[in-house]
Amino acid sequence: MIVWIASFPRSGNTFLRIILHRYLGIRTAVVYDFDGVAERVGRELVGFQDRPASYDEMRRSNELYFIKTHRQRDDRIHEGDKAICLVRDGRDALVSWAHLRSELDRRPFKAHLEELILIRAERGTGGWGQNILSWLQPPAANRIILQYDDLIKQPATAVAKTMRALRLDVQPCSEATIPTFAELKQVDDGFFRRGLSGTYLDEMPDELHDRFWSIPDNVAAMTFIDRHMRNRLAG
Repeated sequence: MIVWIASFPRSGNTFLRIILHRYLGIRTAVVYDFDGVAERVGRELVGFQDRPASYDEMRRSNELYFIKTHRQRDDRIHEGDKAICLVRDGRDALVSWAHLRSELDRRPFKAHLEELILIRAERGTGGWGQNILSWLQPPAANRIILQYDDLIKQPATAVAKTMRALRLDVQPCSEATIPTFAELKQVDDGFFRRGLSGTYLDEMPDELHDRFWSIPDNVAAMTFIDRHMRNRLAG
């Protein structure tokens, strides 16, 4: 069985993989041919494993295979596949990704951020709202939303609830420990940068904030996420 770990870049996917490994003993592979994150911060920290078989073979297996992807939901993902859809405020995710990109490409942060806000593509990662909507609409019981805020505030509780919602029988490791964000910053303080919600408030220029909201997919995705959060709190 395949369980997709789906998110837009810089939405907490690496932290989730670390929790799955440290807390539940689950190793994860990636949809890509090369796992740059695992190479950067450490394969053992992330719990990296190579894909052991084809997607169809993994899908038919009784074993659980967790696969990270930042791509939009496409024909690689079957309708019945389980998925953890990790969502973060798009403004925070875009700001964080722009900072990471500016490490290698020394163009100004603002130039990277504007470029990322404007990206559109029918395949691959695409734009933020475009990516999120591909996974969340139409809603499906086998695709569970995990909020970034919940993950960073109560990681063990958030992941345990997600596993139950997916009806996956996985148990915590004995004496499991989850590294704090401060500990992760000691590993790589460029990759594990702030780990907060609302970072866009002091990092996203007003004109780019307006540009973000001018994109219909972003409005639709933010509205969907906000409604989901309010319904969850009300329930």
